[in-house]
Amino acid sequence: MSLPVIAEILAGSPAESAGLIPGDEIVAIDGEIPSDVIRWHFLVDEADPIFSIHRGGLELEVQVMKGAGESLGADVDASIFDRVRTCDNHCEFCFIYQLPKGMRRSLYLKDDDYRLSFLYGNFTTLTRFTEADLERVVSERLSPLYVSIHATDPDVRSRILRNPRGGYSLRWLRALLDFGIEVHGQVVVCPGVNDGDVLDDTLLGVLDQFPELSSVAVVPLGVSSYNTEALMRPHTQNEAKKVLEIVEAWQKRFLETVGHRLVYAADEYYLLAGEQFPAAETYGEFAMHEDGIGMARSFETEFSGLVTSAVGTPSGFFQWVDGAPAEGYREVRTAVGANRGGEISSELSARTDELISVAIKPRPNAPIAILTGEYGARVLRPLIDSLERNDVRILEVANNFFGGNIKVSGLMVGEDVRQVLEREPHGHQYLLPDVCLNNGRFLDGLQPSDLPKHVEVIPTNGVALRAALETRGSTHQFSEELAP
Repeated sequence: MSLPVIAEILAGSPAESAGLIPGDEIVAIDGEIPSDVIRWHFLVDEADPIFSIHRGGLELEVQVMKGAGESLGADVDASIFDRVRTCDNHCEFCFIYQLPKGMRRSLYLKDDDYRLSFLYGNFTTLTRFTEADLERVVSERLSPLYVSIHATDPDVRSRILRNPRGGYSLRWLRALLDFGIEVHGQVVVCPGVNDGDVLDDTLLGVLDQFPELSSVAVVPLGVSSYNTEALMRPHTQNEAKKVLEIVEAWQKRFLETVGHRLVYAADEYYLLAGEQFPAAETYGEFAMHEDGIGMARSFETEFSGLVTSAVGTPSGFFQWVDGAPAEGYREVRTAVGANRGGEISSELSARTDELISVAIKPRPNAPIAILTGEYGARVLRPLIDSLERNDVRILEVANNFFGGNIKVSGLMVGEDVRQVLEREPHGHQYLLPDVCLNNGRFLDGLQPSDLPKHVEVIPTNGVALRAALETRGSTHQFSEELAP
């Protein structure tokens, strides 16, 4: 177990007044050792907490004078202070098994921790969930949580997870719902394994056993070039269409029985099938935006100016690893920690505004290229075409690093972007979505500063992109006269 370390102190805060400083290791708060940032917020929300700390080899006690519910004004450097609960399943489709060698060690950690589900939206299978976990989730109202279902038939689920506990661990899902915890489910569909009749049976099982679920995301498996499982393969176009038929049929049934559509297909299915995305209003509040559900429609809504703020903030992949700094928190959603959660949300908003202001700072009227993955390009092209500007183009980045059917922008890596920019003209403006960065680095370890052309990182939403383009008015048309 590591100790939480104070990473930042807000000026004028109770923490600063009491003498806490960045680098202090927190041994205990009012005699309790916090195991994670969730418990940290509960403890520091109390009036006049006493901190036992390590500082430069010394052991000190510091009492912070503050009222109950008043912000402490200090952030810590990680979300989990004890050991992350790792996954003991062996799913054939697990993307961790499909990573190339030589990446950062933290990217290979396969978690199944309900705390990371609460904080970051990571999916948990509940195969390592316990009575003590249920008691804590219910007493601290750790909601929403995100659960990997994959199949509701016990035998099928055990086979998919390659874990005998997979067949009966969904009893914890039933218990969570019984206690009023908001839960979002996910089904990763593997062709020939849990599609077709199995998917139909799974959604019947959801209606029969878990109708209180807030939503269920049906997503296709990603298959990289490093996949070693013979049965795991990408969907064909006809298989994608069949999945959409099943989902749409069940949406009608759920509407009739529970009052909302409940199940949604990932945007990728519509791209694979060559079908139009559903209307924005069919997605409700875009609850599963971060899982690729309705992302295209929400981006279109943002880009068109129908809304003035982003519908959702794509977290990208592996965003919780590498220390998970405070700005990576989804938010604190406990009743006691709501005050601090609002403060974090405000800080996030301010930082996003700062990113946008930097990104849209007027520059010479040079042609603009928007870097994106293959799927992102298919979504963006009609939006950019609607502007009728001859100075803006889409720069599609093929994912050679992962290969296979990996085409989302969140998995773009520095080397692939570097190869594309090597062939690009000097003097152009290159916009890069922040969803492909983790603490300022691509998944392959490169940073934007390592690229051969200067890129400007902007938030991955339609509001930010439109604002960036509006401040870059130009009559330049792309030409090869600025070639490298």
